[in-house]
Amino acid sequence: MALPFGRSLCLSRWGAKRLGVAAIDARRGVSFKLEEKTAHSSLALFKGDTGVKYGMVGLEPTKLAPNVERFREWAVVLADTAVTSGRHYWEVTVKRSQQFRIGVADVDISRDSCIGVDDRSWVFIYAQRKWHTMLANEKAPIEGIGQPEKVGLLLEYEAQKLSLVDVSRVAVVHTLQTDFRGPVVPAFALWDGELLTHSGLEVPEGL
Repeated sequence: MALPFGRSLCLSRWGAKRLGVAAIDARRGVSFKLEEKTAHSSLALFKGDTGVKYGMVGLEPTKLAPNVERFREWAVVLADTAVTSGRHYWEVTVKRSQQFRIGVADVDISRDSCIGVDDRSWVFIYAQRKWHTMLANEKAPIEGIGQPEKVGLLLEYEAQKLSLVDVSRVAVVHTLQTDFRGPVVPAFALWDGELLTHSGLEVPEGL
């Protein structure tokens, strides 16, 4: 089940479970765009808000519409649709980026934090040509996947799992055991280059 991000912010942690929201096509995962009002001032969205690019200078904070949902300290952006159940798969094309984070986070994650720093976000990070998992600011190395052009993420809400998928082999590289307590949203951070998201995809056979 997927909920619009703006609506999910108004929910209690388990309130989303009780809403009469129609389930999405069971064969397809969550379909989302990136939520501009959450994007740090150094980030710019493109291609119909499905991609994000980093700019060292970025936009002047004074030129941005003030809101409490924008990340203030770190180059993070969230998706506009929250997940409360089901299996979901999306892919990320990496363009000229050597340092980024991809994963999911609670809808109400602190806007003064970065994904992976606290225990309410679950991410895979790529930096210094290596992959790691990151939870509560603790990193663990991942083997078996090199510099990416495109990677996949498989979210299994009830099973409390988030997996990094090698798209070229259609194989799970690493799985994070999560601790979801309410709605979560796809989350992204980057410090160079671009990321382009592809959502609303069927879960590949064999995953």
